Amino acid sequence: MALVCSISGEAPEHAVVSPVSGHVFERRLIEKFISENGTDPISGGELASDQLIEIKTSSVVKPRPLTSTSIPSILKMLQDEWDACMLQGFTMRQQLQTARQELSHALYQHDAACRVIARLTKELTAAREALATLKPHAGVPMAAEVDHYAAEAGQGGDEPMEEAGMTDDVIRKLQDKATVLTAARKQRGKSVPEGLVKSDDVKSFKQTAVHTGIHSASIPGITALDIQASDTRMILTGGNDKTAAVFNKETEHVVAMFKGHSKRITSAIYHPTEAICLTGSVDNTVRVWSVEEQAARHVIKAHDGAVTGISLHATGDYVLSVSADTQWAFTDLRTGRVLCKVKDDKSPQPITCAQFHPDGLIFGAGSDDAMVKIWDLKEQSNVANFPGHQGAIKAISFSENGYYLATAAEDAVVKLWDLRKLKNFKTLTVSDERTAVINDLCFDQSGTYLAVAGTDVRVFLCKQWQELVQLTDHTEMATGVRFGDNGTFLASAGMDRSLRFYGLNDT
Repeated sequence: MALVCSISGEAPEHAVVSPVSGHVFERRLIEKFISENGTDPISGGELASDQLIEIKTSSVVKPRPLTSTSIPSILKMLQDEWDACMLQGFTMRQQLQTARQELSHALYQHDAACRVIARLTKELTAAREALATLKPHAGVPMAAEVDHYAAEAGQGGDEPMEEAGMTDDVIRKLQDKATVLTAARKQRGKSVPEGLVKSDDVKSFKQTAVHTGIHSASIPGITALDIQASDTRMILTGGNDKTAAVFNKETEHVVAMFKGHSKRITSAIYHPTEAICLTGSVDNTVRVWSVEEQAARHVIKAHDGAVTGISLHATGDYVLSVSADTQWAFTDLRTGRVLCKVKDDKSPQPITCAQFHPDGLIFGAGSDDAMVKIWDLKEQSNVANFPGHQGAIKAISFSENGYYLATAAEDAVVKLWDLRKLKNFKTLTVSDERTAVINDLCFDQSGTYLAVAGTDVRVFLCKQWQELVQLTDHTEMATGVRFGDNGTFLASAGMDRSLRFYGLNDT
């Protein structure tokens, strides 16, 4: 039987019994009565608070008041309970999301901190070793980074970076990539890619779009051009105005602008799979840009002369740069460290252009003395020379089949070289005019077509070496040309400040 307070008539929460009357009371009620009267409320005998005896009872659920038994009251209570549940659930979801964000941020910070600690530990060890031997340690990355940050801040760093050296890991990485690419290229060479534009369609190419507002009008001229291989809507241009721009062909808008070079840009590369761009400039530097951040990740100072050409290795991790200082350099674009710099001591000449072979173990370089040289990257040695041009080499391009090399010089002819026989097997006379100029060459990804940019833009069919189309829309010299996806369109840039696209009329 439940106990009932003799004062309130309700089940007490804290029950006590009076030794004077033996009745049960709610503690707070009897203590208040005693403080006012000093007697037991039932018997009237004298009673003090410390005489009360506490009774241990099970918790009692109080019945709801009579006003809560009606249907409207019950509905209201149910609604209140539902609202409370929903509010609690929403609050818990918010707290969960906040906790997830905090955890993600903490994990990111932890990972970044671990990377920084590992890098600094490695640098510290290398610096201590260099200090212990009292010799400059070429592999200390900190020197390259100090030079990079100083160059970024404009506080010195004018001297070229020290060489870090070609490690066994780097060489093994190059060799492994070459093995994979050679096998894949031989497999691709057995068939024509699906969707490749037909030669008859190339003959019908016309200008489909022209854009002249990408670079400054006060310092006109686009000097470099490239297209991202994995997304041929993205076009990279570099200009006389010292800036580079990423242009979206589909939306017809500039999506990124890169400013930092102090002199005109001579060459540009769009990373085939990542939002990374590279530019070389007359200011002696190569810059690695982030498209998303629109800022330079690294400033590579490998030369003390104008950078005249750059080429990205097939791994996507290294860049080759050549310069008027007669040297070529091989650099890790992920860290900005110069791995090696090489000069041809037998015939030191300013190097005017360069490009990696599709396999990445050799590359071709053109020089100011009309010589085309083939270099072995691993051995860092000149393995073959192709004489025959009259004038400085202006452009060089390897076919994707890996067998053909196209070169152009100030003599306004294109020479085709067979790398297997090491000889010139075809010479294309682009124009009979003495004022004719060739600035750029480009094979399409299948090696079926060769585009030539100069006084005009032309496309040749490989193997037959037949001219398919001549495009004369540029009002000044064309400086760059690239094929779009499967050759379905052609892009060119020129000194008339224009970026032009060519294709079929229905594209």
